[in-house]
Amino acid sequence: MDLAHSPWRPPLIWRAAQVLARVVVALLARLEVTGDIPAPLRGGPLILAANHISPFDPIVLAAACRQRRIAPRIMATGGLFRVPVIGAAMRAAGHIRVDRGTSGVHRALDDAAAAAADGAAILVYPEGRIGLDPGLWPERGKTGTARLALACGAPVIPVAQWGSHEVLPYQAPKGLLAGMARALLRRPTVRVHFGAPVELGDLAGGAPGAARRATDRIIDALTATLAPLRPDEPDRPRHVDPTRPVDPTRAHPRRPPLPPR
Repeated sequence: MDLAHSPWRPPLIWRAAQVLARVVVALLARLEVTGDIPAPLRGGPLILAANHISPFDPIVLAAACRQRRIAPRIMATGGLFRVPVIGAAMRAAGHIRVDRGTSGVHRALDDAAAAAADGAAILVYPEGRIGLDPGLWPERGKTGTARLALACGAPVIPVAQWGSHEVLPYQAPKGLLAGMARALLRRPTVRVHFGAPVELGDLAGGAPGAARRATDRIIDALTATLAPLRPDEPDRPRHVDPTRPVDPTRAHPRRPPLPPR
């Protein structure tokens, strides 16, 4: 079966990397993938908006997307593209460079819009960083994902994940080997769920504040999609990473209702 359902064809290096990601995740964790991309959306552009909780997230999402027969182009920090070998592989795979904090960040949105026009799926982290919320709930998002969606009209699918924070520490590659060794012994469960499309049609006219409202809807949808993946951790995660700083200043004001105790 084809992995791609669009004019953009994922390069062999990216498809091979997804297979490798499934092997790596299987060694270090038990991956559970639920939900799917609705069939009518597979033939056109698509934005996958994922929460970001660990350096292990890209490997988990590559494996989960492989299970769902989709090979998205990832919007990734420009630092990765400057790393020898990794940067070349990222470029060859068709991923999109994001130079945050520079004027070049706008070029990333143009590149992503062009990729969407080719029918590609785009994977993006709307929070813009690995989250530092004390409870590991999605933070207040940056508006780039929403602006991309409103500009190109691509549907947004929230992709929630939970458990990857138990595999690698926040400061990886520092502590990488110790984290992998613990994961090999414990094999924590990592869950990924593809949620329902986020309704943004009423914001497509470009009214003032539309990008902010669309961003909040995307984060709300991510939060609601994440909640069932962590039913026994409604407030704080059980696993506490001592290397992770805590920053409540970007806390998203909405939270899922806590189940009765």
